[in-house]
Formats: sequence, C-alpha cells, structure tokens
Amino acid sequence: MTAIVTTTAPTPQRHQLLGATTRPLGLLLITGLLVVVLLASLTLGSRYIPLQTTVDAFLHHDHTNAEQTVVLTLRVPRTLIGLMAGVALGLAGAVMQGVSRNPLADPGVLGINAGAALAVLIGVFFFGATTLSGYVWFAFAGAGVAVVTVYAIASIGRDGATAIKLALAGTAITAMLGSLTTLVQLMDVRTMDAFRAWSVGSLAGRGADVADAVWPFIVIGSVLALTTSRMLNALALGDDVARALGVRVERSRLICGAAVMILAGAATAAVGPVAFVGLTVPHVARALVGPDYRWILPYSAVLAPLLFLGADILGRLVVAPAELQVGVVTAILGAPVFIAIVRRKQVRSL
Repeated sequence: MTAIVTTTAPTPQRHQLLGATTRPLGLLLITGLLVVVLLASLTLGSRYIPLQTTVDAFLHHDHTNAEQTVVLTLRVPRTLIGLMAGVALGLAGAVMQGVSRNPLADPGVLGINAGAALAVLIGVFFFGATTLSGYVWFAFAGAGVAVVTVYAIASIGRDGATAIKLALAGTAITAMLGSLTTLVQLMDVRTMDAFRAWSVGSLAGRGADVADAVWPFIVIGSVLALTTSRMLNALALGDDVARALGVRVERSRLICGAAVMILAGAATAAVGPVAFVGLTVPHVARALVGPDYRWILPYSAVLAPLLFLGADILGRLVVAPAELQVGVVTAILGAPVFIAIVRRKQVRSL
C-alpha cells in the first residue's frame, strides 16, 4: 500500500541565517524597522500627512488643525490595534505550531476563527450589535467557547489532549461552526451584510474603543506565550522525552492553549479573521534563528506586526483614494509563502 506523508526536517544549525551571537542584533534591527513602519502608518494613507505634523499632534496639539485631528483620532488607534493584533497573531501562530508539532498549524486549528465568526453573527442577529466595540465581546466569547470545546473533546481518552486529537477535534468543530454560520447568514440578509464588513479582516474604522477593549487580553496573552518557550522546546522532542525531562505535558498543553485562545481570540475580535500571518511568520522566524522557541517567539512578536502593518499601508496606497482591506493583502502576500512551505515538504512512499 502506498501513502503520501509530509514531514518537515528539523532546521539544521548551518541553515540558520543568524547565529547565536547575531540573534540579539537581528532582533534589534527588525524592531527598528518596525518603528519605521509605525511612523509610516501614521503618515501614509489616502492623504499624506507630513511627519512633522504627526509629531506636532503629540507634542503641540492644535484642535483646529484637521490633519492633527486625523492622526490622533483615526491613525493612532488604527496603528496601535494593528501593532497589537500583529503581535498577538505572530505569537499565537508560533505557540500553536510548537504545541501541535505541526508546521502548517495556525490558531484556526482550534476553531478560534470559526467560533468568533459564529458569535459575531449571533450578536448581530439576536442582540442587534451594530458597532465594532459590540462585536469585540461576542467574538472573544465565541473564540473562547470554541477552544474550550475543542480541548474538552480532545481530552477524552487515556492519552489526554494529544497534538493529533487537538487537530482532529478542531477540524470537526470548525466544520460544524462553519455550517451554523452559513445557516444564520441565510436567515437574514441584513445580518449577512453586517457580518461581511467584519469578516473580511480590516483595520478601517477601528477606534480607541476597540483598542481599550482588547489591549489587556493581548498583554496578558503575550506574557503567557513568552513563558512557554521552554515547554515548547521540550514538547518538540516528543511527549515521552518531554516527560523524561520533567515536563508536565498536559499542563504545558493547557497553558499553551490558553495563550493561543487569549491572543488569537482578542486579535480576531478586534480586526476580524486575518489569514496567513500566524501561519507564515513563525516559519520566517525559524529560518532566521533556528528551532529554539526562546528566539522564535520574540522574533515572531516583532515580525508579525511588521507584516500586518506593512500590508495595511500597502492596502491604503495601491488603490488610493479607496482602500484594500488588510485581510485581502495578507492573503495575497501570504499565499506564495504558503506554497513555498508546501513545496519544501518531503514526500515519500511507505
């Protein structure tokens, strides 16, 4: 019998672009590039605002200056939400790939996107939620319920919530929630129109109220994710080896799952389901620093907002004065990377 199996060979030390002595410098350089992108996000758009005007908006705000008002009321919240969502998606993707030992995993494997989408639809259809700040809480609650359900199903049996059982349970729950989402959309055209505006994945129209709603969760989730590096390094060796090293495997998976739920749930609630960021960024980080999650996690936390905000800026410029939503741009940029990842898999016959 012949079967096709995809495997990913560990990244050899010699294939790392950055060695042990250059990793801190590389992280510093990427952080500097992120600062440049943050400034670009405040100045570039359908209307260019000079950098000096942007600085004056913070230091010498003039309430009569329309450009300064745009910076403070529209572009600052948008940029901050993009920064937070990028950090959250990057860390969530890295932790998800580590805990599942699946290089093609992203937070959607746990049903987070599907749960958030269904909850937003329920909020619009049954509770009349009409604002982004209203969507946030429904989306976050839906993501949390989906993750808890997936973990509970995967925990049934002697072995507990293994990586394979989590993936299978997540796939099943995602399919079920997707069907329910389609059913609710078909019940009411108004609900479908409101849902479409959120589901495309966008930073447009996100204000300070959305930032205020999600930042505590993203801070807590980021701190929790960054503490999982040693757990992920041990889990990468296999459950038996991890136990031999003194790691409590089930407890570690629970902590990692909580970090993914908090981060991906908050990011999805704030900007909608955005594809490829959590999938591709950890691979870039791994190519730079190797398989050590003590470096993969901080690199992912910086590279992801760099990609996310860069995609948002590109979307503002390519069809100006209109705007291409960030979820569309990340899909266009991420698809070739995803194809490249698939092509690197080693296919063999059994």
